[in-house]
Amino acid sequence: MSVILGTTDVAASDVDLLGQIAIAVREAGAALRERFGEVVRYQTREELMRALADNDDTALDILRPRLTRLRPDAGWVEDELDGGALPPGEWWVVDPAEGNVNHLHALPEWAVTATLVRDNRPVLTVVHLPLTGETYTALTGAGAYLDGRPLHVSRTADLGLSIVATSQARPDEDEKVVRRVGSSITAMLFDALVVRTSVPATLHLLNVAAGRIDAFWQFAGARADLLPGALLVTEAGGQISDAEGRPWTPQSESFLAAAPGIHAEAVATLSR
Repeated sequence: MSVILGTTDVAASDVDLLGQIAIAVREAGAALRERFGEVVRYQTREELMRALADNDDTALDILRPRLTRLRPDAGWVEDELDGGALPPGEWWVVDPAEGNVNHLHALPEWAVTATLVRDNRPVLTVVHLPLTGETYTALTGAGAYLDGRPLHVSRTADLGLSIVATSQARPDEDEKVVRRVGSSITAMLFDALVVRTSVPATLHLLNVAAGRIDAFWQFAGARADLLPGALLVTEAGGQISDAEGRPWTPQSESFLAAAPGIHAEAVATLSR
């Protein structure tokens, strides 16, 4: 299990804060839902980046003032693609449109996420799916929930009977990472029952926390991609590590979230 996801006593202020964050995240999701439905056409990389930024700004215009008001002294991670450790203290790690490209293409797999990180430990997170109305929450030491219902990872104990998932490498990713993604998918195709490949990572991790799929892995990745789902999976009873079974931190070069019964098998497959 990750060294950054330890259990602590649940502070009453964090419980209250989680509810307030959920309200803000749902409002940001509603604003993005109003923009959803038609495929957004773009002909150049510049046009694509502009369309992505428009969605981000729509959600951030709601999230930034609300979250700043809730925690005025917390830092704000400006780039959701950043990785690595954060300085000490509290930080907001927000992905205002997780799965933004899907949103532009009128595909339903997108969300809004907000996570509070305290001294490099995610302490609470909210992930909202505007098209279904579902809200996933987790608070360190208090469990993971879908609209107030407790989440539990699957009890699967055989990788050969498991549905597993990964996301693709990013555009302009290092060739070594791209090839590692490809070889890992091939290995899982031999060992697992079903392999799903799509973006964004957060939605796969929601499914791991809910017991719908049994494992998710990724190479590289940003804090905003992985921290919300990592906390949800951990609080739902799952096991987090890097792809070689070592404790995961935001500096790790790989990530694995799995039901405890297949974690070791998944590590063995990914390490081949």
